[in-house]
Amino acid sequence: MKRVPTASAAAAREGRPRVLVIRRDNIGDLVCTTPLISALRKRYPGGHIAALVNTYNEAVLARNPDVDAVHAYEKGKHRGAARSIVSVYSDRLRLIMTLRKERFDYAILATPGFAPRSLRLARLVGARHVLGYTEPGKDHSGLDIALPYDREARAHEVEQVFGLLRALGIKGPPPSARVFPDPGEGRDIEQALSRVGYGTPVVGVHISARRENQRWAAESFAALIRAMAKRHDLRFLLLWAPGETDNPKHPGDDGRARVVVGACDGVPILPWPTEALSRLIAALALCDYVVCANGGAMHLAAALGKPILCFFGDSPPERWRPWNTPHELLQPLSRDLKDLSVEQAIAGFERLLRACPLPQPFS
Repeated sequence: MKRVPTASAAAAREGRPRVLVIRRDNIGDLVCTTPLISALRKRYPGGHIAALVNTYNEAVLARNPDVDAVHAYEKGKHRGAARSIVSVYSDRLRLIMTLRKERFDYAILATPGFAPRSLRLARLVGARHVLGYTEPGKDHSGLDIALPYDREARAHEVEQVFGLLRALGIKGPPPSARVFPDPGEGRDIEQALSRVGYGTPVVGVHISARRENQRWAAESFAALIRAMAKRHDLRFLLLWAPGETDNPKHPGDDGRARVVVGACDGVPILPWPTEALSRLIAALALCDYVVCANGGAMHLAAALGKPILCFFGDSPPERWRPWNTPHELLQPLSRDLKDLSVEQAIAGFERLLRACPLPQPFS
């Protein structure tokens, strides 16, 4: 008896597949996945392209025209104090049941290397085909479209993720990453910036970093800002993750921000804590230049096309440098940012200015 194809299978053959991209990692990881999503949309303009992410990085895909739907679940470690772990997993189960009804043709595990947790989610969702990387000695049963992953490859994160699309016949260099700011939040920041000056270029200085050896001293940031303000007519937008450092779930940099602001008396600087990821994206979109350590903010700035002065600790630049945007990358030989001097940072900013001259102030 001849098998009658399902509506989903027929749509896939007609170039209208239903695709679920799974990326459950940090902010920068999802930013580095947006070129893959853009290429999928270009290849399948009539397809349904959805993403399964977590509530921590969800805002990266807000207003992205390449995505038809964004499904987010909360990780247990991200839950608030008033929320039980039982409710977190109950919500996740409901989401999985909803996604099963979507009848996806493909689930793409958009992670370099073997991703067992993402594979488990793809199985639970019930996608007809699961595409991902595999590695020797790993149990990849359920991964029916498998590409070998080379851990020795020195490719960028964007290139490694994008390489999965070879299985779908999509090749060529990856496009730029993209994020889309909230216009309403941008207007609020513009109004606040006007109170510290008007018409001069804006330098966003993001002082937070998740890992200890990626953190540059608050006093160093303050000295860099003062030196930049002395040499050039600039305004500064100081950005950081709010909260105190002793918060076990979400340590913040309120204390470091107070040090920077206190040491920059007389400098046109707007302190702007970023309680929400959407607020950080909107703030970065208004900057003419961005200064930051390697991390989520750096990748967001790159996706917004900003020239970046970035500081690297022990992260490999060949994998995590800003993708497809002008940048000046500084990394001490010790691979610890405690050893990056203010003078080196000033020289790096001046090189960035020569490559991307300051926009002319307007009145």
